[in-house]
Amino acid sequence: MPLQFIPDDPATLADPFPLFARLRDEDPAHWSERLDGWLLTRYDDCRRATLSPDMSADRLTPFFENQRRADPGSITALMQYLNRWMVFRDPPDHTRLRRLSHRVFTPSAIATVMPNIEAIVAELIDGIVEKGEADIIRDLAYPLPATVIMDMLGVPRGDLEQVKVWSDDMALFIGSAKAAANKYARAEDGARQMADYFREIIALRRKAPEDDVITLLVEASDGRDVLTEDEVIGTAILMLFAGHETTTNLIGNGILRGLQHPDEWARFKADPGLDESAIEEFLRYDGPSGAVARVVARDHELHGKTLRKGDRVFAMVNAANRDPRQFEDADRLDVGRANNRHLTFGHGIHFCLGAPLARLESRLAIRAAVDRLADMELVETDYEWVDSLILRGVRSLPVRFRPGQPSRKAA
Repeated sequence: MPLQFIPDDPATLADPFPLFARLRDEDPAHWSERLDGWLLTRYDDCRRATLSPDMSADRLTPFFENQRRADPGSITALMQYLNRWMVFRDPPDHTRLRRLSHRVFTPSAIATVMPNIEAIVAELIDGIVEKGEADIIRDLAYPLPATVIMDMLGVPRGDLEQVKVWSDDMALFIGSAKAAANKYARAEDGARQMADYFREIIALRRKAPEDDVITLLVEASDGRDVLTEDEVIGTAILMLFAGHETTTNLIGNGILRGLQHPDEWARFKADPGLDESAIEEFLRYDGPSGAVARVVARDHELHGKTLRKGDRVFAMVNAANRDPRQFEDADRLDVGRANNRHLTFGHGIHFCLGAPLARLESRLAIRAAVDRLADMELVETDYEWVDSLILRGVRSLPVRFRPGQPSRKAA
């Protein structure tokens, strides 16, 4: 029976790794009729796809051109702002956008937000610790990074739920495996409303600068160049979207996989010195990013197949991260794993700018959960996974634990 990758199949969403193993061994450059594109599953191939001039990050322009011809005006806002995302641009556009935006995520910038992250984590854990049960996604993994990035941008926390609606609608376009009802219309509306929202904030910051990321973007300059208003809006939308989706899934997947491996969870719990290596292993073992998309820039051969200019390519990073050609005992969770060069945050010029923030948030959140939610255990055995090729995480993660005391009462 020929191999088939069906991205929205519940069994595949729940556990894609056996199929990934077969694809790596039997068909490492696999043509998917369902996705109308190539799937790469070996580590070296996925890594090369992020570096090679044979591949382009500009995978939106061909789609936008086709969609514009088929239905003019249907995705105007998506075209206007998502094409300003540096993740969808090649040099020199990518180089320029990254150069003007990099100050937001420098080590010194991340260090300044650490106290706020710690305070938010403590507040969220305080809100559930006495109850003896919680949904890790709803109560910790989602509100933490969403609140942190909103604080960094200078967006009122009270707008969190509205922003989530817009972000969820945009996610239908960016990574959904299914043809959801009104998919493009909802994504277009989400992009338009989020752009209008940020346009108002940008106007305020031009008149009265504040100590936040929007002001940094408005004032960004290398002495010769500045970001246009559309680029500021696009970058703000990217940071808000990417700034919580990835971290939510990293925290959720990390706690889920940790609890499913009690020996490694106990090892992690007993030794805070493993915090950093554990986060890297959670990123590798079942990371928050399922795939990185590219478009073939010029014809080339791979594993006896011809990849033609314009073909879509999906570098399946979660498959690459389990490649035994790169990782010893690749299917084993090892919270102390050394030299863990996973591809979850990308590679090369498109390496994720926000990776240091995601790592810090996840490290603080998971350590707080393991320390303060005593005897934490999973309530369910089956989970609903996010319907996405690009994003990977569960929609909810119910847990039980021994009730404890809020830190504010213990103080």
